[in-house]
Amino acid sequence: MPNPTEVRPILEMQHVSKRFDATQALEDVSLTLYPGEVHALIGENGAGKSTLIKIMTGVHQADAGEIILDGSRSHFADPRAAQQAGIAAIYQEPSLFPDLDIAENIFVGRQPAGLGGRLQWSQMVEEANRLLTSLGVHLDPRTKARFLSVAEQQMVEIARALSTNAKILIMDEPTSSLTPAEVSELFRIVRQLRQGGTAIVFISHRLEELLDLVDRVTVLRDGHYVGTRPMTEVTVENMIEMMVGRTLATLFPKQTVTPGEVMLEVEHLTCAGMFNDVSFQVRAGEIVGVAGLVGAGRTEVAQSIFGITPATAGVIKIEGREALIRSPRDAMALGLAYVPEDRQHHGLILPMPIAQNITLPIINRFTRRGWLLRGAEEQAAMAFADQMEVKRAAITQQVRQLSGGNQQKVVLAKWLATNPRILILDEPTRGIDVGTKSAVHALMSELAGRGLAIL
Repeated sequence: MPNPTEVRPILEMQHVSKRFDATQALEDVSLTLYPGEVHALIGENGAGKSTLIKIMTGVHQADAGEIILDGSRSHFADPRAAQQAGIAAIYQEPSLFPDLDIAENIFVGRQPAGLGGRLQWSQMVEEANRLLTSLGVHLDPRTKARFLSVAEQQMVEIARALSTNAKILIMDEPTSSLTPAEVSELFRIVRQLRQGGTAIVFISHRLEELLDLVDRVTVLRDGHYVGTRPMTEVTVENMIEMMVGRTLATLFPKQTVTPGEVMLEVEHLTCAGMFNDVSFQVRAGEIVGVAGLVGAGRTEVAQSIFGITPATAGVIKIEGREALIRSPRDAMALGLAYVPEDRQHHGLILPMPIAQNITLPIINRFTRRGWLLRGAEEQAAMAFADQMEVKRAAITQQVRQLSGGNQQKVVLAKWLATNPRILILDEPTRGIDVGTKSAVHALMSELAGRGLAIL
């Protein structure tokens, strides 16, 4: 990174504030970026990171404060204005059009045209290939986006940002779904962009991965600016303390529990084409971990036990009795609950209110003669939301409006409402901050202490 005393900032956000109705999302927050630096922006879910980024990219406008770009006061009325100013963003979930090829996705809305408005396909493919090659990425620009891995989709999005001559690149949780090898490749490209003078804002809840990549780190907490430090002067423990206001030692308590009887046992479980000959036991009061790289079969095993993709061979026993689980309904009747890895697509119905998401598996408890008792439903949902400390404006708020961490808490609340005996958690802390992660770990420990069997 260039010496800040010798280089003019490329972007300054000074004393920025933003309110949404009764919620003060940001108050007096500042951020300074220099060309050729990787700058981490960290904080718990709800700390204000997303709001600050949306102001930077023109999605929202600040209520107070100012943006200075290349020394001049700037205002981005919409995302197109920010893009034209050289600001691009890559989000946690890739935003490519699956049925367009790579070249079309890179230049979508900006396709080169010749006389009469005719698209110059060969020119577009050639330029896409040049951009990908400059990143050291070997992909055929004519490949449809639906056939790309998450890591490859991110490379295409980076190429798209370069095609707009972006001077500032925002990367929001880019490593959450990548294998270690893919993370290494992404970091190689980030370092290459830094050497080329691009300023990179890197948002991640994986604090350990920041140490060797990032030049400086800015921390937000509850919508307020906590501080900016050179990465060489902080540790993971320092960053956590700045984020949550307390030490690491208090974040991950573990209750001591003596395991009881075997609640879940799988013997030689097999699902053709997915996994083969898997066996293990989970006892009451026990937390059993299943580890493996992306694609190793962890999720498939969990989904098989819960009846989403029933096993083709092997035995599942619940409390010593062989169980036939052919659907999630069968699993739930046996006292199983499953928190999926992808909360937005498989764990929640985003347009629905928090209350209806929480009560979905137990909706029959709130019906009388075919009528839904809305008041009773919302009262019960509120109790579970309070237990999980879901930060919300109201229990009727759409779940899509919550932060990622609070969405995960709603998923957990939904399945705890079923009063399960066996709880399957698939990547329960994916994409959530260290504070929410601590809450999830504490909940797991508490549930194990009550005698639940947790996988």
